[in-house]
Amino acid sequence: MSAQDQQALPYDISQNEFTEVLSALHSIPRSDQRRWGELYVRGLLAVRGKKTMRALANGAGSGAEQSLYQFISKSPWEVDPVRGDLARLLIERAQPRAWVVQPLVITKVGQHSVGVERQWVSHIGRIVNCQQAMSVWLAWDQGSCPVDWQLALPECWTDQEDMRRRASIPTHVGSCPPEQCGVDSVTKMAREWGLRGRPVVMDLRETAPHPVCAELVARQLPFVVRVDPSSIVPAPPGPMPASGRPVDSAEEWVGSAGLLSVLHKQRMPVEWFDHATETMRATSVGAARVALRKGSIVHGQPERLELVLLAAWADPGRRSPSEFWLSNLAQSQLGTVYRTAMLSRRVERDLAEVSDGLGIRDFEGRSYRGWHHHMTMVSLAHAVTALSPSRAPLPPTGRFPFAPSRDTKVSAV
Repeated sequence: MSAQDQQALPYDISQNEFTEVLSALHSIPRSDQRRWGELYVRGLLAVRGKKTMRALANGAGSGAEQSLYQFISKSPWEVDPVRGDLARLLIERAQPRAWVVQPLVITKVGQHSVGVERQWVSHIGRIVNCQQAMSVWLAWDQGSCPVDWQLALPECWTDQEDMRRRASIPTHVGSCPPEQCGVDSVTKMAREWGLRGRPVVMDLRETAPHPVCAELVARQLPFVVRVDPSSIVPAPPGPMPASGRPVDSAEEWVGSAGLLSVLHKQRMPVEWFDHATETMRATSVGAARVALRKGSIVHGQPERLELVLLAAWADPGRRSPSEFWLSNLAQSQLGTVYRTAMLSRRVERDLAEVSDGLGIRDFEGRSYRGWHHHMTMVSLAHAVTALSPSRAPLPPTGRFPFAPSRDTKVSAV
């Protein structure tokens, strides 16, 4: 395959960045597979519209479409070495400040794509025929990039042998709730890839937070997770309320123990760069130590978790906070913790403006392996885009004014 057979990169994509990012493919042992991987990523960057195999192979000569299909859907190359090399490159180049766990819903028409099922999607507010996945993004002030993917397989795909065989689902892969998929990913990144853990940012408003927080604590990973106060049952670090009776929800405990008043008195203005609107904002944030009590017995997990509860008042005219976050980071670093949590907005923006355009939802193959291969190629294409100099303008000050330096260590509680 000659250079003339390859599609030209867009004008705003650096050839140097493309070459450096594609070095992650060196962990694929066969040179012919590496060449098809380069062609696939080049096509993701160059092709407008839906990223079909035919469109990606356009101009690459006879048989290229079939070869690309074989490379993605059938070839037995492993994704983790490629993803790990990409993560290490991004850490060296971009100095990410957080690992943001981001859900992805991919709507489908038929029933043949691996993991597809009619299921309730909370942020859409209805039942959708879709795949659900979790990704982990390395996020910094000027950009972000997904480095790991997990497909949340429903039980109907893992409990039926004919379904497993149809999608070539490996024997060790089972059904996994989306939140657990996220925890498994960050654990793998820290332990198997050997990456230095950064704060894990995650939205747990649709699930009980104790199991996830307990698992992250057990794995010694720093975190800041958004929670719905009505879904958690905290146990105060001090005496119980004067009434002595148990409390049924965080909101009741906040009121009865006066924690909301404490948070209100402790609040301070935190300035942060809103990546959704590209403006500097100031939000009042308060913090207090709490002990989170688990609502159900989970083997091996502690009964109580000593954490920091952050409350944010986006609307200064309201008495009640608009956001609640739980963290095992130091309360004294309240501003840094909240700004770290707000990197989730950077990821949401980059998912919509970059990854969607690179075909993150376009894979139409039916195999589990093919889905993971495609998502890995999308991650490489996204990294090329994120690192190209013409992308990712700096915040108004030229440098985010409150970001910790690369030598700053985030202390745990």
